[in-house]
Amino acid sequence: MRLGYFAMPMHPQGRTWADTLREDREAVILADRLGFHDAFIGEHLTDRHENITNSLVFLATLIHDTTQIRLGTGTTNLSHMHPALVAVNSAMFDHLSGGRFILGVSPGALPSDAELLGLLDEDRNQIFAEAIDVITRLWELDPPYDIDLPGNRFRVTTATTFDDEVGVGIVGKPLQTPRPEIVGTVVAPFSKGVVAMGARDFHPLSANFLLPQWVATHWPNYVEGKESAGQTAAAEDWRIARTVFVADDAGVAEAYGRGDANSPYRYYYGKMLGKMRRLGRLGLFKTSREQPDEEITLDGVLDDLVICGTPDSVAEQILAFREQTGDFGELVYAGLDWIDPDLAKRSMELMATKVMPQVNDALGSGRANA
Repeated sequence: MRLGYFAMPMHPQGRTWADTLREDREAVILADRLGFHDAFIGEHLTDRHENITNSLVFLATLIHDTTQIRLGTGTTNLSHMHPALVAVNSAMFDHLSGGRFILGVSPGALPSDAELLGLLDEDRNQIFAEAIDVITRLWELDPPYDIDLPGNRFRVTTATTFDDEVGVGIVGKPLQTPRPEIVGTVVAPFSKGVVAMGARDFHPLSANFLLPQWVATHWPNYVEGKESAGQTAAAEDWRIARTVFVADDAGVAEAYGRGDANSPYRYYYGKMLGKMRRLGRLGLFKTSREQPDEEITLDGVLDDLVICGTPDSVAEQILAFREQTGDFGELVYAGLDWIDPDLAKRSMELMATKVMPQVNDALGSGRANA
């Protein structure tokens, strides 16, 4: 099982923007040094606490400060810009990074972002579906292009201005062939979007704030999509994000990971719980659709969604989690604010050097299925 990193931390109010950006960069550089396979960076335009506004711009600052980690948008919100811009900028980034680019995509879920852009009443899922078709076609076709798909708002061509001799009207292709890996974040139980991902050979990344039983609903839908395209689903293509804290001492792990009032994990899920309550999406935290809203508490969410403990304990919890979800290829470690930088860095170090070797030894020996 691979180890990945996902940065969409909830930074407390009062920290300067420059300071939180520096910290988020430092976390990816550390992940690279520790051998994490990839790093996904989220983006929001109008969120005080999740304040990376353009994941591609942020990742560009990391190209020359990292050596092997793959750099993924986590995600590029496709309702926010014309798909031709996503295609050409992503292709250039792929070359700048030496082919280390992963295109992570989503519609863009934050309503205040949509309002800022005048999209609040638009069907952003539909915009997403139309945009991704244009992006992949631009990477497949040669100029002057003639992308005019039925029902798609984005007609893309350079037929009037294309001049091969002068060299205009031409969209550059990515370095990776036939294209970079495309990853879609999955944030809902029983998501039908996962079926479409399988059919298009995109790879799912299940969100860290979903209960294990809801994460498990994603794999059958991915299999259905792959089978619809005459292909076989591979568990190695499925990523699952989890909120994890590892410490040398069990008491420290419990306090920093859940119990302490200053815990960044408590802060993160407190904010998430408030957001989902306002958006009417508390179902993400429920064990059944019939569970009353008032039963959803912060302490309950922390118990359900935070994996914390010593390396041995965390390894056991990850293997138990895998028993609930089925096999998957990558555990994506969700990065949070560094309330205590030493503890945060040590957690990443222990995750890479102690926890994952134990997990993979267990998987290799078959003990995980015992």
